[in-house]
Amino acid sequence: MPIVFAILATGFVFVCGANDGAALLSLALRRDVPLFGVLAVLLTAIVVGPALFGLAVARTFTDRLIDAHAVRGPLILLTGVAVALALVLLLTWRGVPTSLTLAVLGGLAGVGAGLGVPPVWSTLGLVLAVAAAAPLLGGLLGYLLGLAARRLPTSARLPGALRYAHVTAFAGQSLAYAANDGQKMFAVVGVALAVAHRARGMLAPTVPVLCATALVFATGAVLSLRRIARGATAGLLPPRPWHVVSAEVAAATAVLGSAGFGVPVSMTQSAAAGLVGAGASCGVRRVRWQFATPVMTAWLVTLPASLTLGYAAGLVLRELR
Repeated sequence: MPIVFAILATGFVFVCGANDGAALLSLALRRDVPLFGVLAVLLTAIVVGPALFGLAVARTFTDRLIDAHAVRGPLILLTGVAVALALVLLLTWRGVPTSLTLAVLGGLAGVGAGLGVPPVWSTLGLVLAVAAAAPLLGGLLGYLLGLAARRLPTSARLPGALRYAHVTAFAGQSLAYAANDGQKMFAVVGVALAVAHRARGMLAPTVPVLCATALVFATGAVLSLRRIARGATAGLLPPRPWHVVSAEVAAATAVLGSAGFGVPVSMTQSAAAGLVGAGASCGVRRVRWQFATPVMTAWLVTLPASLTLGYAAGLVLRELR
């Protein structure tokens, strides 16, 4: 079991990088902002995140939704995450980043229900409600920030100011990811550590473990970056620098605000919605809605698909007992 969990945790962090990390980097990269710079900012946020923000969102997966302290808790987490990985890998391979958070939530709930250990449905309902509201908030903030950015006076200093604003906004977005959406990695890694130490529940990752997590995350992000950059999200609109800054600030605000309630939400959803909102501030025709359709479809399909697959896997495990 410890070896299986170690492999699962490594694969899960890699896919988080391939899905979440590559989506964040593809939005942040510019000619005057190199890959090494933005990647270093994102990885630093992941390493220092637990110390700055705690692990409240991670414990929503392991304590509030399912009981990782129970005898079947690690098995539910193992199978639920495996289901989520299979689904998200398929979508990521097609260049469509979806919500890995939704996939994990659906996988855990489905496996638990199939095993006869249903999740806390009230917690799941709350999480889904906030998860649905966060992209809407991101889109609204992106639109408002886009309107405000259009009124900035043109001057020779504007490009430099936008570059500084972009780096600052991406740093805030990276911290928001570490405080919220990225904590699903800490949950899986923490349970893997607990299994390895024959403990119950989730153990807080140590600094060396967090550094290893950041390295695996970076590998997935870099290897998947080109595919994600050619995917549906990148085609949502021809972004201007202030579009990107508006989307980053909007996504960071929506995701970081949700972290205060200990509720996991998707950074990729919020960032894409913020980008659409910023683009729509110049007119709805500026948004390439034909590219938005597969992204929205992936979001809508992810939860019911992972829930169904998880339930089927739970039934199989129940029969094998």
